[in-house]
Amino acid sequence: MGKITIAIDGFSSTGKSTIAKQLSDWLDYIYVDTGAMYRAVTLFAMRNSFISSEILDTQGLIKSLDDISITFKKNQATGIAEVYLNGENVENQIRTLEVSEFVSPIATISEVRKKLVHQQQLMGQGKGVVMDGRDIGTVVFPDAELKIFLDASPETRAQRRYKELLERGDAILYKDVLENVIERDHIDSTREDSPLRKAKGAIEIDNSEMNLEDQFHVILQLAKDRIAGRMLK
Repeated sequence: MGKITIAIDGFSSTGKSTIAKQLSDWLDYIYVDTGAMYRAVTLFAMRNSFISSEILDTQGLIKSLDDISITFKKNQATGIAEVYLNGENVENQIRTLEVSEFVSPIATISEVRKKLVHQQQLMGQGKGVVMDGRDIGTVVFPDAELKIFLDASPETRAQRRYKELLERGDAILYKDVLENVIERDHIDSTREDSPLRKAKGAIEIDNSEMNLEDQFHVILQLAKDRIAGRMLK
């Protein structure tokens, strides 16, 4: 009773998935990491030679979309919903910089977006869901009761991503991460199908100078206000 849909959009490495997970845990809502879904398709494309630094076989990938099954299963030890591609846990494989470099081109393919948007809408039919991505408030759930748009400077976002990759043990240079962030911003914002933009009615939050705790409390209060409003209707 009183459950709402929460849509969180924004640029790469703004902490969308982190705040979405925090909210879903606190509210006991379903969390869907749509970015992980696009990363899983990208990993599939890489493994099947549909994309590399030299090629992008769009038609080949489109013809193989029916062979892609993406599911989320909760890791009982960590409590995190991990991504499975055709039954294989690919949570770690999809978080590499190599996948990051190719995910935006894959996400520009209309047929890929159509397939994943349909799956995402089915996941959120019953409300009580927190979903983050690039087009949640604009395309997937334009009627979401709470729409958030996260932003931060490219340098701040690159530093966050760089630290995350180092902690994973990846050998990477900060300048490469920054270049990737800037390139993804350009591709995401200029693609023809569902470009990244602030949804109508979305609340924009620049978290360049915010810590995770402060950000969580700000957005949690917004969610509580929307839930209370729904219960009064």
